Amino acid sequence: MDRHTIIGDGLTATIAADGAELCSLRDSRGEEMLWQAEAAWPRHAPLLFPIVGKLKDDQLRHAGTTTRLTQHGFARDSRFTWVEQGPRSCRLRLEDSAETRAVYPFAFRFEVIYAVDDDRLNITYVIANPGTEVLPASAGAHPAFRWPLRDGIAKDAHWLEFAEAEPHPIRRLGPDGLLDATGFPSPVEGKILPLIESLFKISAIIIDQSASRSVRYCAPGAPVIEVSWDGFFQLGLWMKPGAEFLCIEPWHGMTSPADFDGDFIDKPGLLLIPPGEQRELTHRIRVIV
Repeated sequence: MDRHTIIGDGLTATIAADGAELCSLRDSRGEEMLWQAEAAWPRHAPLLFPIVGKLKDDQLRHAGTTTRLTQHGFARDSRFTWVEQGPRSCRLRLEDSAETRAVYPFAFRFEVIYAVDDDRLNITYVIANPGTEVLPASAGAHPAFRWPLRDGIAKDAHWLEFAEAEPHPIRRLGPDGLLDATGFPSPVEGKILPLIESLFKISAIIIDQSASRSVRYCAPGAPVIEVSWDGFFQLGLWMKPGAEFLCIEPWHGMTSPADFDGDFIDKPGLLLIPPGEQRELTHRIRVIV
């Protein structure tokens, strides 16, 4: 696999051309923070593009035609081109092709920039529309961090601390993977979410009315991981019961509501990018030792 490593004063990050995926994130002592794609879930931090979650029946309707676009889109399984590879940053690009247009009938350019700055990794998504019609798209991050953060710490000793109180109801996925219209009481206690596996028994936790733009993942005696974001409006939290990871996922857009069956461009939560324009979304991962 074609990989590139960038090194900052407090972090070392390794990125793969396949999926433009972050596959290692080590702190200043060399301790790995990311889940290492073990059998329970063979990914590290996939990129979600051009959709987040699922479409109803995996069908994308546009201009009288229907194509099949599966969960989270194709970027995570696509090989990106290296645009820049430096000692502290790198840039990768994915562009539309005959293969992508067969499932997603739009012109696009999707670039991902990774840059280290002291103890922080900045990740910027640039979504550009080189076509002649509006580009509807979603994008999201899906990094899986170790849970427990360090060997010997109990899983239920971990917690999330949000920057602001999060009293609003959360959303869940139904058995078909689509968005349940029901709001569920928030498990966040003020700013704190105590982490236990049973939270994820039903599905991912979707915070679609987040007051915060950052959250800290904490445990006694372990580094603190802070995830912050700009341009993303939803936050997903997910783990696979029994596995040793926790995903903290800033999103722009989410899975289709169970009752939505219209044209793709009308799907709630999409970026709608006019011809010749682009949008930037950024999230940051900071490791505080």
